[in-house]
Amino acid sequence: MLHLDLPTSAELLDLATARTDIAVSIFLPTTPITTQTAADRIALKNLAKEAIAQLEAAGADQWRVCALAEELDDLIDDGEFWRYQAHGLAIYATPDNLRTFRVPNALEPLVEVSDRFHLKPLLRSITFCNACYVLALAEGGVRLIEVSADLPTGEVKVIGMPKDVASAVGKASIADRSHSGRLVGSEGRKVLLRHYARQVDSALRGLLAGSDIPLVLASVQGLAAIYRSVNTYPHLADQGITGSPEEQSEAELATAARSVLDGLYRDQIAKWTALFNQRANEGRAGTDLAQVARAATFGAVQSLLVDMDQVIPGTIDETDGTLTLAEGPGASTYGVVDEIARRVLLSGGQVLSVRQGDIPRGQPLAAILRYAI
Repeated sequence: MLHLDLPTSAELLDLATARTDIAVSIFLPTTPITTQTAADRIALKNLAKEAIAQLEAAGADQWRVCALAEELDDLIDDGEFWRYQAHGLAIYATPDNLRTFRVPNALEPLVEVSDRFHLKPLLRSITFCNACYVLALAEGGVRLIEVSADLPTGEVKVIGMPKDVASAVGKASIADRSHSGRLVGSEGRKVLLRHYARQVDSALRGLLAGSDIPLVLASVQGLAAIYRSVNTYPHLADQGITGSPEEQSEAELATAARSVLDGLYRDQIAKWTALFNQRANEGRAGTDLAQVARAATFGAVQSLLVDMDQVIPGTIDETDGTLTLAEGPGASTYGVVDEIARRVLLSGGQVLSVRQGDIPRGQPLAAILRYAI
């Protein structure tokens, strides 16, 4: 299974507010297959060398650079850490501390060296997850299936998961009459199915607690409605997979689940774009980099779409938001789109990290404003 540690809101805020003399952000794709992680460790070693070279070229303090290099080398040599990976790894390092986040999305290799951290690739894992779990729920049995972008689909064993509805309610058959006579007929059957659904939901809590990965329900209509009525996991997808999951293989369920994920993402982007177009007619939306930088500095951005991959080096004035672009990356600059995203987050706005093709007008960013400026 994927080993994830997605950032909490508090962790994102901590990363966004961090300022230090040396802040290195490294991103790379990884594999969850333990026997194939050697290439990932080599890739990190090369990215770490690039970061050190940038710091040395900028004249950073030698002792501080050596301390940072030691932090990165320790991570590269940590065999236990590399045993448990997902599809992407985000590393935030200073000479005093190193933090990692394993994410379900494959990240493009990237090194950013500055006095602040680079957030966009990490935000992508929160914006849209290309992995999910499928809960294949039937009266005769229940399975939890893990679905990812490029790994074989597999069943996840869940501690405390009931075998089927009859065992969950302690009966040989749910058609049995209860001693009180209450649990009979269609209403009694619904009560027993609800008991079963609650046990399934309870078993999933330990596995899914703190996770943002979508859960896709595969079940017949009646049982699906009952499960949704007792579900406590906040990321259960509204759209499910219809029909009996007992008649569908893991591969068939995975294919159907990916269609659900695609639909979730399309709906999210379509709703955002519709609101952007409406606000643009009111003078409350735009894609001009300099204007959005100024708006973000004054807390005027309500919601922001950013290109997760493109890096535009430069600086943005802390007081008036004046944008200054640089010819190339370096330790004295940072990604200005990422900096805009950081300021939006700190002012309580929403940031969605997406592919450039999903951004209106094909720009590096698009913003919906709280008010016209």
